[in-house]
Amino acid sequence: MGTAVAKHHPLAVCSLTDTLLFQRTQLFHTSTVRQKKRKQPEPPPRQLDLLRYDMKHLWESPKPALNLGFAGLIPFVAPPLLMAMSQTYLPELAYIQIAYGASILSFLGGARWGFTLPESSPAKPDWINLANSTVPSLLACAAMLVSDSILPAATLVVIGLGISLHYDLSLLPSYPSWLKALRAVLTVVAFCSLVGTALMDGSFPEKRIFSHE
Repeated sequence: MGTAVAKHHPLAVCSLTDTLLFQRTQLFHTSTVRQKKRKQPEPPPRQLDLLRYDMKHLWESPKPALNLGFAGLIPFVAPPLLMAMSQTYLPELAYIQIAYGASILSFLGGARWGFTLPESSPAKPDWINLANSTVPSLLACAAMLVSDSILPAATLVVIGLGISLHYDLSLLPSYPSWLKALRAVLTVVAFCSLVGTALMDGSFPEKRIFSHE
């Protein structure tokens, strides 16, 4: 009887209610603190920091891609290097460099076209992607048409390389980081070699390797 009366006594009911409210308040307060301490996910890298982020993964490139990529710089670097060593402008070597640069532009455009073909590719074969992939090839063709003059030909190849790099870094973010880093390094070296050859035209005396006389 005493226990039953105590359960229905007003003071006992108030005490029990206050205890439950205190426990709920403490539980809510603890949950709020835990939510505040929860580590927030890191935001994705900004567009301006994208290349800096990718450069960390350069040496993670597969060895065949890394070796073939750097070996592919030889036709770019060798002509201006030989001309600087001999202090002579050699038009035939400059033409070889331009022709090789034009072939690289066509290769880059074809690679972008092929990237859109698989059904699982994030880049669909629409007008924008396919039309953009033809731009490097068109610039390569224009460079060969004016290849008798090194300055406009080298300028067109440099523009084509820059456009291709912009496509790969900005418009195709699904490319792996090592590929974007490798593409950036190769493009910068090719750009510098073409500029160097253009500067040697007029700075050094010209000498033809295969004389027509």
